[in-house]
Amino acid sequence: DHPANYGRLCSKGSALGETLDMDGRLLTPEVFGKESSWDKALNLVAETFTKTISEHGSDSIAFYVSGQILTEDYYVANKLMKGFVGSANIDTNSRLCMASSVAGHRRAFGSDTVPGTYEDLEQADVLVLVGSNLAWCHPVIYQRIAAAKAQRPNMKIVLVDPRRTMTADIADMYLPIAPDGDVALFAGLLSHLTKNDCLDKQYIDQHTTGFDAALAAARLTGIDHVSQQTELSRDRLSEFYKLWAGSEKVVTIYSQGVNQSRVGTDKVNAIINCHLATGRIGKPGMGPFSITGQPNAMGGREVGGLANMLAAHMAIENPEHRNRVQRFWNAPTMASKPGLKAVDMFDAVADGRIKAIWIMATNPVDSMPNASAVEAALKSCPFVVVSDVQSRTDTIRYADIKLPSLGWGEKDGTVTNSERRISHQKAFLQAPGDAKADWWQLAQIGKRMGFDKAFDYDSAASIFREYAAQTAFENNGTRDLDIGAYAQISDEEFETLAPFQWPKPNNDLSINGDKRFFANGGFYTADRKAKFVAVDLPTPASKQAGFTLNTGRIRDQWHTMTRSAKSPRLSSHIGEPFVEIHPSDAAEHDLKQADLVRIFNQHGEIFVRALITDRVRQGHIFVPIHFTDQVAANARVDKLIAPVVDPFSGQPALKSDFAEIEKFDARQFGFVVSSQMPRLDHLPYWALAKADGGWRAEFGNSVLSDDPESVARDLLGLPSGFPMLAFKDLQSGLTRAAAFDGDRLIGSIYLATEPVAVSRSWATSLLSKAYPDLNSRWHVVAGGPAADMPDKGAIVCSCMHVGANEIADAVKRGCRTVETVGRATCAGTNCGSCQAEIKVIIDEYQIIAAE
Repeated sequence: DHPANYGRLCSKGSALGETLDMDGRLLTPEVFGKESSWDKALNLVAETFTKTISEHGSDSIAFYVSGQILTEDYYVANKLMKGFVGSANIDTNSRLCMASSVAGHRRAFGSDTVPGTYEDLEQADVLVLVGSNLAWCHPVIYQRIAAAKAQRPNMKIVLVDPRRTMTADIADMYLPIAPDGDVALFAGLLSHLTKNDCLDKQYIDQHTTGFDAALAAARLTGIDHVSQQTELSRDRLSEFYKLWAGSEKVVTIYSQGVNQSRVGTDKVNAIINCHLATGRIGKPGMGPFSITGQPNAMGGREVGGLANMLAAHMAIENPEHRNRVQRFWNAPTMASKPGLKAVDMFDAVADGRIKAIWIMATNPVDSMPNASAVEAALKSCPFVVVSDVQSRTDTIRYADIKLPSLGWGEKDGTVTNSERRISHQKAFLQAPGDAKADWWQLAQIGKRMGFDKAFDYDSAASIFREYAAQTAFENNGTRDLDIGAYAQISDEEFETLAPFQWPKPNNDLSINGDKRFFANGGFYTADRKAKFVAVDLPTPASKQAGFTLNTGRIRDQWHTMTRSAKSPRLSSHIGEPFVEIHPSDAAEHDLKQADLVRIFNQHGEIFVRALITDRVRQGHIFVPIHFTDQVAANARVDKLIAPVVDPFSGQPALKSDFAEIEKFDARQFGFVVSSQMPRLDHLPYWALAKADGGWRAEFGNSVLSDDPESVARDLLGLPSGFPMLAFKDLQSGLTRAAAFDGDRLIGSIYLATEPVAVSRSWATSLLSKAYPDLNSRWHVVAGGPAADMPDKGAIVCSCMHVGANEIADAVKRGCRTVETVGRATCAGTNCGSCQAEIKVIIDEYQIIAAE
């Protein structure tokens, strides 16, 4: 019944149960590598922070927090740093995904307000998706849109993206725009709207300022210039502009492709300008819609988690707001200027300005641009505190103090989603070991630094009450964020708190609040009018040698895989890092499907698997962001991204850079399944994933071995002479070996001089079977299933564990639609994020049948 998803889960959500084990959990505080009590660890943190501030000033310490913590955690962190330490050096990994939206909203609206709701996405006649792969990154929302389109076939969907993602499956129009061409696209649209008398002049006159300047800047962008900057034809642009202009109910939804750019804020304002100019904002089925990239990015924005904001959507640069927050908190000091944003923060760690940093629930060694420099900065920092759920991440290995935090299912508090809906996340699991809530850790540090009364919280409910009261404090309708109705909520009422959208002002819980903002103006600028922003076209990035590198997410993994890598199901779809490359580019570089590839530039190098596809344009490559040193030999793609930031938001341009590629000269390829984690560190290329009953790994070596038993013993950690079953074909280079303990498989390896042709789904299934006789064991070494064990093929639907071969078989039996395949196999019937891939299989079979 939840109004955001109505019971639907994405593949990651449905696999959460597989991530709740204790494998690798950090369960006890650690001080300099040794287990410690909470008292000792917290005292050392508080004493070190206090001493560092005393010797070097309040700006010598920093907090780097995360969209994975709850709003109450965020609130206490922000309060401690900005109101009691007296520095604004607290930033969040939301800087990496949402900061440009925040800056664009504040420039246009005077506040970080998302005007619309999810319902608008279903009610729109034209839905424009800009830099947003909803099918894979927001599959629940995608399915709501797909259902709406099925009910209203005349609804039109446009996808604007340099890469043809799986979301293109639902699109009526696909615009393969050049990277960072979005400013020109929407500046051209504003000019088109004006020329064709599509403006809402009454709305512009009554509720906005700055239109003439914005239009003058847009008019400098002729259609030929737009075509040049976007790499879209004049006809294609005209078709898009006519569709947008000719439909009143238009929603423009955007995500990381807009935000993660050196001109992300200008992209946001170019989009907002078009909606303001037509009055298509705050009404059903209309408006710009920023969709967040993390579960609680919005909650963090609301309580001031960003270095340039204060709690309750107040502005740190506004002295009246600073005074108000200080009085509400009764704080001894108050940050007087914005703090260091994420990229600048880690630069300050590197050069010694920041001497102590606390990192909470995030993994900047993987997720920040120029990630190797971030790693080096943490190595050299005098004092690093990391609070996390896992004991092994690429960041926590540099921690002096490790603090065990609660994970999903153990936490109690609130989160806010993209449509301003606050939900109560309840704990249903006991806290394991000595793990504690993040807010509790922060409050304890506040107390130990001498601020007892201000941090005397006994529950998440008590923090929520304080936060709700702060949103209403001296508000009187002057700020968008007001949930004062909950300022006196009891613990019992908090326990049963139903999801709600803000605003919820006053003390009357019966007030529903305005679901949408700005249909009739009422912006949060000084004159209560929205501001058009004159955006200049960006100077194209100087073309460098090699390829335009695009980065992004894949369907079944989350950020840096700290939790999602625990799930065999989520790794069954894509189990290793890869690079998508166009067939023409692959041929030019002598690359075949599944070859190993070195990608490099002046910042570093990584090694990944080649995936040859026309989903990327010629001259472009795509690499996913998720793979870390915990699961791959060398695949941290953000090592290759320059630390270039948007000048207004400070958000790094993580989506793209330039890189060169070359074939990695692997003389031997391998695949291994093992009941224990295989030993891979000696190999130049490997990628590790969980499997049911153990592990699976891909690997490549520059040395050719003709002794599979020796390789197997090495990888499986078996003593010399341990008995093996082996098969060798020296002429073809195929070798295989397996080891057993009684009737259980210890592990099996498959080696070849080219990418190993063995069914991964079949091979990983071997770990869960018994092998009572020699005949059954020889099937393992044979490298293929027995006649009574059909091969699923590559897993397409990870929710239902349905493979490509099973889907193809259903198509051959007469299933010609995604729905009929779903009825026959269950594929695509849960989250639906694999439906586009199912359609590809259906289409391929129909082409074959036609031939």
